[in-house]
Amino acid sequence: MKESITGSPGPAARPRVGADASVDADADVVVVGAGVTGLYAVHRLRGLGHRVRGFERGDDVGGVWYWNRYPGARCDVESVDYSYSFDEELQQEWDWSEKYAAQPEIVRYLRHVADRFDLRPAYTFSTSVTSAELDEETLRWTVRTDGGEVLTARFVVFAVGCLSSTHVPDIAGAGDFLGAVCHTGAWPREGVDFGGLRVGVIGTGSSGIQAIPLIAEQAAHLTVFQRSANFSIPAGNEPLDEETRRRQKAGYAERRRLSRLSGGGSPHTAHRSATFEVSAEERRAAYEERWRLGGVLYSKTFPDQLTDPAANDAARAFWEEKVRGLVEEPATADLLVPTDHPIGTKRIVTDSHYYEAFNRDDVRLVSLRGNPIERIEATGVVLADGTRVELDAIVFATGFDAMTGALDRVEVRGRGGRRLKDVWSGGPRTYLGLGVDGFPNLFNLTGPGSPSVMANVVLCAEQHVDWLADCLAHLDERGHRAIEASGEAVEEWVAQCRDRAAATLFPAADSWYLGANIPGKPRVFMPFIGGFGVYGEIIADVAASGYKGFTLIPE
Repeated sequence: MKESITGSPGPAARPRVGADASVDADADVVVVGAGVTGLYAVHRLRGLGHRVRGFERGDDVGGVWYWNRYPGARCDVESVDYSYSFDEELQQEWDWSEKYAAQPEIVRYLRHVADRFDLRPAYTFSTSVTSAELDEETLRWTVRTDGGEVLTARFVVFAVGCLSSTHVPDIAGAGDFLGAVCHTGAWPREGVDFGGLRVGVIGTGSSGIQAIPLIAEQAAHLTVFQRSANFSIPAGNEPLDEETRRRQKAGYAERRRLSRLSGGGSPHTAHRSATFEVSAEERRAAYEERWRLGGVLYSKTFPDQLTDPAANDAARAFWEEKVRGLVEEPATADLLVPTDHPIGTKRIVTDSHYYEAFNRDDVRLVSLRGNPIERIEATGVVLADGTRVELDAIVFATGFDAMTGALDRVEVRGRGGRRLKDVWSGGPRTYLGLGVDGFPNLFNLTGPGSPSVMANVVLCAEQHVDWLADCLAHLDERGHRAIEASGEAVEEWVAQCRDRAAATLFPAADSWYLGANIPGKPRVFMPFIGGFGVYGEIIADVAASGYKGFTLIPE
């Protein structure tokens, strides 16, 4: 009997409504999403006296961490930094157990935050927002859900996340497979037992790289189908003892200050000199230190590493030396070493014994570059050269329709009935990543046009929500009913984001930053790449100027 594991959004009961949810058919603010950003938005805006309604398609809080329950799911930002800073007591009371927190601990943390600040009553869970339509006369939004609810709101805040819309490639015969099927981005709550099974993992992005070592430990045999090799660095993960936690908590103020000034929202900064301004010995020591720290920080060892091809080559050579030392079979190492993009132009993965997994006799690596999957059959996969790989289970570690996919699922119509999806058909168009011309009082937080996936998303969430809270207070204090980005400001911001990206090596990679993993999606570099601290200065200046680039609409 075929078992299909696709990660349903929650229990069949519809909907689970919080205590605040049935007060009115109207709200001041609708917040879509109960992840890191949505939770803080509900807390902050409700604290200003707004009537806030939240909707979440999962049956509890957590956002991307609710869905990504796959084995090995772990954050690549240090736990002490991947946490809210808005409440000092919260910072001091929560104890992280590891340097890099795993998914279960992050979900426990977000549940703790939801309980501590009583956020759940604002939410309707197991419910998706299906549409938001502007009334041009009142400038209010009519919001509809798949639970049949219709309400109006002055403001709509999308906090749907950049990595929330799972992507499964179109492979012939996929529906014919009779074994278990699951996607890392919609993992079953009850988990999956791979014991004694022949398992195939398709994809070696972040989720695949994290899951593969643990699946290998369970499965009778594991075949990894690699579409493109990625750069990954061991996490160097370790438990945090009481003394380390005490020291971290005592230094939180300075750690947060440095994080807000940084490029990526953590206190780590690049070397003070360019790559070739130091000796070979000092350069190697810097690489060793970043290798020890683990993961994504390696891409920022030197300040010119993502702008100068020669500097990038030097960092890549050190990485390759390290990885080849972990993989016993040179031919396998050849396949695992990327040759199609500079190091760091796809987000470097943080792994735990990924490369060592290929030293096992029961793990096989298949490169799909020269021998792609032709079709999936009832009992396995057939490659282009006719090879049949018999399987009992398939794991799609094929990522997401990133940055815009989750918002594309919602029918958002602004002035003149224009659909946001159509306005963004050539790539996302925003001002500051916050506003869109023709869509007054609608905000998309921590998404395209902002640092988002290029930085620590928890501090990104606080940065955006705090700016939004101040903006709404400004409107009310001055008797304005709406705020709308100007078309000129949008054009200028889109051009600035494009030009900043073009000055780096990032466009050289076919990454999900550009939507390159989705057939037919326009190739546009979607995040703001100028740095978290620089971006914070820009949006603060906009606010201080009276919101230049926006039109403030009076009552």
